Formats: sequence, structure tokens, C-alpha cells
Amino acid sequence: MLNEFVYCPRLFYLEWVQAQFAQSADTVEGSRIHRRVDREATTDDPASVQDFTTRSLDLACPKLGVVGKADIVDVSGNEATPVDYKKGTPPDNEHRAWDPERVQLCLQGLMLRELGYRSDHGVLWFARARQRVEVPFTSELIDLTETTIARARAAAASPTAPPPLVDSPKCGRCSLVGICLPDETNMLAERTHEQPRRLVPGKSDARPLYVTEPGAVVGRSKGRITVRSKDHGESTEVRAIDVSQLSVFGNSQVTTQLVRSLLREGTPIAWFSHGGWFSGVAMQPTMSQVQLRARQYGIASSADCSIAGEMIRSKIMNCRTLLRRNAETRPDRAITQLKRLASKSVEVESKASLLGVEGTAARIYFSHFAQMVRSEGLPGEAFGFEGRNRRPPRDAVDCLLSFVYALLIKDVTAALHLVGFDPAMGLFHRPRFGRPALSLDLAEEFRPLIGDSTVLRLINNREVQADDFIFRISGVALSPKARRAVIAAYERRMEQEIVHPMFGYTVSYRRIIEVQARLLAACLLGDIPCYSGFVTR
Repeated sequence: MLNEFVYCPRLFYLEWVQAQFAQSADTVEGSRIHRRVDREATTDDPASVQDFTTRSLDLACPKLGVVGKADIVDVSGNEATPVDYKKGTPPDNEHRAWDPERVQLCLQGLMLRELGYRSDHGVLWFARARQRVEVPFTSELIDLTETTIARARAAAASPTAPPPLVDSPKCGRCSLVGICLPDETNMLAERTHEQPRRLVPGKSDARPLYVTEPGAVVGRSKGRITVRSKDHGESTEVRAIDVSQLSVFGNSQVTTQLVRSLLREGTPIAWFSHGGWFSGVAMQPTMSQVQLRARQYGIASSADCSIAGEMIRSKIMNCRTLLRRNAETRPDRAITQLKRLASKSVEVESKASLLGVEGTAARIYFSHFAQMVRSEGLPGEAFGFEGRNRRPPRDAVDCLLSFVYALLIKDVTAALHLVGFDPAMGLFHRPRFGRPALSLDLAEEFRPLIGDSTVLRLINNREVQADDFIFRISGVALSPKARRAVIAAYERRMEQEIVHPMFGYTVSYRRIIEVQARLLAACLLGDIPCYSGFVTR
């Protein structure tokens, strides 16, 4: 951690205080190189021999208040030399080593001194170059190490993380860059006016896996996820590393082995009823981000509605944009009303007033929703829309909207879990049993852009037909064929890359949801002054 602090104080805070971690190619390669030294020592008992070498040695220094682990310690008589493994090559500078590695090695030397050994230097072993670099423990290096310990301890005691580095080349190689969002945070905090760099891929190579066949059994075998049909015994396989999340509908079975492996790898598992209602999601237990949840609960129980107002403003503006782009006859009055309500949503002083503004905007928007449905060539009133309705949906359009919204809530809930939020405690929606209130909050700004847009494309492009729906007295349901078509259309929308209106780089809608969740966390933790909703151009 001292190495991380010298490299970047914010990285140290995220890993040590907030217990956040993410793998990258560099961390995986580093772990591979350390496999040998991480094995237990195979030498004789150190107390019975004069000279020995030990690996993965736990060390402590009560005087400095630190603990650590040395990769290798070579002991000759009363002299001990720590050896630290590094994956790369020695830098071309005065010390042939970077300060983070020098400080880390020096601290190991100070801990060996605390044990009674003489330790005047250490060695860095660069695996790629297969070179040893000797690091003398000079008085200047010892002073730097002790000062760094004090600074790191003070940073760890702070309620807020240190600010990100500004336009630093270090960020591109950092495994936590997707969590830190250095350029985005600095821009929103007005520390820089430079356009943010896109330091992470716009979208992941992994894709969600949906299991919609009733009675299917989902398991794992030799690094692959297998889906076996109940009736036909047919089996489908996909590599586990290619799956970003697993969604299971109805009474399909998921084996315990698969559940444990996906939780260990951080892959969420979502469950839906046979009718498509979102039941819940399972992810790794979140033991970190205590500060974030404390701030979340504080804001949720207060009268502050500034963040909720910004979310509703973004939703209304996105509804307005969808109407302007897709309505057959431009509803100028409705567009004007929505713009006025969007402005009003950030001026209200209570959540009750905000609820009234949001309800009025929704009524205006959905009263013109049918104008965006291209009805030419459709039989009769196959896709007539009477407005949104609570369960069950009364018409085909409402059925599509409900199903797509359930898929959206699933992805938003997974993103909130990933960041460290409690999805059940909302800032706008009231918490109720079985309802992910914060997921409903964050999903508001994406309902028009992802949910409504997907439904309009399905109907207007004739990807679903009138006979794809099952009409009952109790409501309307999707046929299995239509459900697969809706899921495919929804995933196409989530993987679509657009230019981010604030940051200027190209990114997918799925990645944007995670970015918004992280910006919400940054606002609650004080990294940025206010939350900015996502509003498309």
C-alpha cells in the first residue's frame, strides 16, 4: 500500500480505505511472476542455520506501526537483504528504480532492522529483463519512507479520497482507472478544462447470457457455462470468460457450482419470473464502501432532493428529445411543457413536489407516445397504446415497455451493486419490500433512451407482430419467441456506442450506466460538487 501511495495517493485510498480492486493485464502478470516467491519457504528452520533464504516472509514494525510481507529475504549472519520481485525492466534514471519500489523496499529493510538484523540495502529483481538492481538505504530514502508513512496514515484517516492525478500518464496503466474516473472527476470538479481521455474500452467483450427456456439446467464444466434443455436434453456451451452476467427466467435451475464460481469471479446472476418481472440479483457481498452507504442513507432520509431533481430533469429532457425525433406530428405544446417541467424539477424544495412534477411530465409524454408508433401495415389496433398501467399490462405496447424496463432495472441494479450502493434505499423512490428503489431512481434518465427506444424499434421495424402476444382477461404477455426478440433488441441497444455528451468519447449505453453510478458515488463522497444526469444531445 505504501508503494501505491507514492504512485498515486488516490489509488492507495481506493484500495486501502474503500477496499476496491480490479484486475488488469499488469496485475495478472504480476501475480504470475510472484507465484514462486508466494510459496512457503522450503529451507531449514532459520534458527538452526547461519545463512538462509526465506520466501514470502511476514514482517512487522511496531515502532512505525506497519506490517508487510517480503518476497524474499537473504540472510547471511546478522545481515538481511530484502529482495522484491517486479515484472518489468529497470527505468533509465539515476537510481535505476522508481520511488514507489524504492520506498517499499526500504520499508522492508526498516522492518528487518526492527527484528535485530543489519540491513543497509535491498535488491529489486526485474523479471522481464532478468536484472538485479541494488537499492542502498540512504538517510534520504529512509526519511522519504518515514514521511510517506505519516502522509499515508493521514490520508487514510480523511473522510474523502485525495483528488485524482491531473492528465497523468500513470492513469492509463492503473487497474482502477474505471473506478477512479480521473479525467471525468477532474473535469466535473473544475480542476481541469481538458476533454477527458477514454482510458477504458467503450464496451466489454463479454456479453450477458439469457436463459429463457423453462426447466433448463445451467451449470459449469471445464471453464464453460452449459445450458441443458429439460425436454430435449440438448446442451449449449459458452466460455465463462465471455459472460458478463447471467439472467435466468422462470423455473430454470442454476447449479451450486456455477453460482459459487460466478460470485467468486464477480459475475452477477439475475432472476426473473416466467412473466418477466425482475426478482433480484446475486453478486459478491460488498464489505467495502461503508462511507458511501452511510452518505446514501443520510441523503435518502433527509429532505434534500437536489440529486433526485437532477435525475428527473434528465429523464424529462430525454423524453422530450425522443418526442422531437420520432413523433409523426411534432407536438410543440407538449415539447414546451416538458422543457418547463424539466427546469422546474431542479427548483422544487420537496420530494412530494418533485413527485408531482414527474407525474405530470409522464402523463404528457405518454399521451403522445402513440404518435411515435408507425402503424402503417399493422392490423387494426394491434399496437394501440392506452397509457402506462401497473401490473398486468393492458396492451401490447405496455407489455413491451414493462418487460424492457425490467431488463433495464436488472442492469442498473448490477451497476449499483458493483459501485457499492444499497439498491434498496432510494433518493427519490420510497423504499418498499422487494423494490430496488435506488435502481428505479438511476433508471429514470435511461428509460426513454434505452427502454422506450428499444420498444419503438421493435414495433416500427416489425421485429414483433400482433401474434407474438398472448391476450388474456388478466392482461397481455409475451410469447417465448417474442421474448427472445425483445432481449436481442435490448442488448443491441445496450451495446450501441454513442458520443458521451459531457465527456466527448465514444462509449456504450451499458458502460454509461456504470459511469453514472460512479459519478453518483463521487457526488455523495464529495469528489465532485454535484451530480450531472445523462442527457443525450
